[in-house]
Amino acid sequence: MTHTTSNPKIHEGRNVKRFREMLGIKQDMLAFELGSDWNQQRISTLEQREKIDSDILEQVAAILKIPVEAIRNFDEEKAVNVISNTFNDNAMLNAVNNNPTFHPIDKLMQLHEEKIALYERMLKEKDEMMERLERLIGNK
Repeated sequence: MTHTTSNPKIHEGRNVKRFREMLGIKQDMLAFELGSDWNQQRISTLEQREKIDSDILEQVAAILKIPVEAIRNFDEEKAVNVISNTFNDNAMLNAVNNNPTFHPIDKLMQLHEEKIALYERMLKEKDEMMERLERLIGNK
């Protein structure tokens, strides 16, 4: 008996498009990162495919900096169900609890550390984008 990990409801191309758009990456930029035999139209066609070859999917995931499994396993219907089942009335009441179980100074420090980490990631992304632009300009 052969076992497949692929869910027939999952549309890998649509998932690539969703993640690409969430990350603010244009089709032509993804094409540029994939190499000279790729263009915007080919990315558009790829995003219409229900199943994508593993090697291409792995390259795309690496460029988007997300796990391949995220693309292979993201099921919008299941995600919506999880969200709607998580945020019921009791969850909202617990979220608005007036008796915090954390120390406000600790929370402030955590938020400050997260802000610094975000800033560092943004600087790294900016540097990577500058390198990409320099490569793009250099190729013309």
